[in-house]
Amino acid sequence: MRIGLVCPYAWDVPGGVRSHVSDLALTLQERGHQVSVLAPAEDPGDLPAWVVDGGRPVSVPYNGSVAKVTFGLKTTRRVRTWIRDGEFDVLHVHEPVAPGLSLIALWAADGPLVGTWHSSTARSRILSAGYYVAQTAMEKLSGRIAVSEDARRTLVAHVGGDAVLIPNGVRVADYAPCGRLPGVDPDRPSLLFLGRIDEPRKGLDVLAGALASITAAVPDLQVIIAGPGDAQERLDRMDPSIRGHVTFLGRLSDQDKVRALRSVDLYVAPHTGGESFGIVLIEAMAAGTPVLASDLPAFRRVLLDGAAGGMFANEDAADLSREAISLLTDPAERARLASAGTERVQAFDWASVVEDVLAVYEAVTVTGEPVTEDLRGQIVGRLAGR
Repeated sequence: MRIGLVCPYAWDVPGGVRSHVSDLALTLQERGHQVSVLAPAEDPGDLPAWVVDGGRPVSVPYNGSVAKVTFGLKTTRRVRTWIRDGEFDVLHVHEPVAPGLSLIALWAADGPLVGTWHSSTARSRILSAGYYVAQTAMEKLSGRIAVSEDARRTLVAHVGGDAVLIPNGVRVADYAPCGRLPGVDPDRPSLLFLGRIDEPRKGLDVLAGALASITAAVPDLQVIIAGPGDAQERLDRMDPSIRGHVTFLGRLSDQDKVRALRSVDLYVAPHTGGESFGIVLIEAMAAGTPVLASDLPAFRRVLLDGAAGGMFANEDAADLSREAISLLTDPAERARLASAGTERVQAFDWASVVEDVLAVYEAVTVTGEPVTEDLRGQIVGRLAGR
């Protein structure tokens, strides 16, 4: 099958949608399918051979974040050329109503179309303002997928219709032992934060507010912070007493992200909102690293209400401090959570999740009709059995 995937966000900027599209593309290729991905790129020279440059991205506020997207007449021509040359059996558009490549691809394409919703938002000015434009594009979709119940509710509330629930995946085999990250001392306790450090909803301020108490209780703690943003500005804002504990790594490659996760004692996800799933949680679990996360509804579902990872009250630095100290000083409990996470993440392994995506592709390419309730029921049954 010839499959086109559209990622609206910059390929060289870390993010859950980009990780999802990349892992899906790799897994589909391993199954023998021909896959081409269209995405914006800040540095087209670093793109894999199967990713096509959709244009230079610009920053646009979207869903409580700053999205790197591309649009305009030149971008529209690139989209049309990619679709024409690709001769795809199915075109799979991610975040169909995100500004830029995704909407353009829906307008430009004919034939079997699938859309996946990733975001969760209670209120979207873009979706509200562009309701009729989005509705026109959505009518072309034969298959609709949501990665979580929160994302499905966003689709229903803002666009209408329903979707098959297929969760985010992780390529568990890629997280096999691959060495430690240099600079993380294996003889000292350590915790890791991953995310855009200048994006408030990723919660670095909450973690920073907890660090004085945590380092007082764990004096030799290493705090590893990885992600794009102004590291010096963030360090200058931190309490002087904790600066010596903190190391900023900047943006990591996919391989170094895995090595970082495998090198630390605890992964902390202090996100404050806007998360429909939490792909970074399953990445940490795939690496065998115990997780401590804020109790967002999406995170609670992934972590089975705390059975597969520690949790603390959202935006509560004091509670984060208590839970982090408890885990950092209790190797047995960290080992238990790591084991529970390793078991839990099997439900999200792309090796099995891809079967549900292919079932949607087959439904829209064979019948040309919208995905049926019967197929939804079959997928729900498979999810329940994982």
